[in-house]
Amino acid sequence: MALFNSSTRKVPDTGAIPKHIAIIMDGNGRWAKRRLMPRIEGHRRGVEAVRAAIRDCAEKGVEYLTLFAFSSENWRRPEEEVSLLMQLFVMALEREVVKLHENEIRFRVIGDLSRFEPRLQQLIRDGERLTANNTRLTLTIAANYGGRWDIMQAANRLLAERPDCAQGFKEEDLAPYLSMAYAPEPDLFIRTGGEQRISNFLLWQLAYSELYFTETLWPDFNTQALEAAIASYQNRERRFGRTSEQLKEHA
Repeated sequence: MALFNSSTRKVPDTGAIPKHIAIIMDGNGRWAKRRLMPRIEGHRRGVEAVRAAIRDCAEKGVEYLTLFAFSSENWRRPEEEVSLLMQLFVMALEREVVKLHENEIRFRVIGDLSRFEPRLQQLIRDGERLTANNTRLTLTIAANYGGRWDIMQAANRLLAERPDCAQGFKEEDLAPYLSMAYAPEPDLFIRTGGEQRISNFLLWQLAYSELYFTETLWPDFNTQALEAAIASYQNRERRFGRTSEQLKEHA
């Protein structure tokens, strides 16, 4: 059974601080290019922005932070860049997981991990196991992840475990098999770098998320940029299918 209800089935509780923030961290390569640096330097600087975002979210009381690190489409990038990104991922896990644990942060990875090297897969499993009981903040990294893949794998797992559903199933039947069944749907979605699309990220889960797009490149995304995104969120009217009048009646 899924831990959280879907926003299309039940109106979720909301507050001034988003319970769950999901981010597409875009603009690392352009950040480096503008400084006449190799693209990988932008990705390295992006890791520092990740550290800051984790710290800031934990301090502000955000309970879930989900970061899109590598999409299933990113394999189309130049082979050298992909290889360097994988090396950077390994180094980040080797250096950061213990720090996450010390700060009571739970670490999760979603996506098809089968394409990763065994060393990387083992580091992911070790990190998840080490931090499994932490409750301050759940940090989820989406790696080799795609929203369509997520829905497809959920459907396949559902039908494998419950063949009776081949004749038809409901949303609540499928939901427990989605990659993020352990988390509430994102309240706030942020994309840095100026692009205004969700790029196959959490297609199911973003159904009623508030979308926020910023020109800020990810390596420059700092505390002030996060606060601006949250301030924008706080000015939204979250109706979940209801009217403004209904919200006022229940205020």
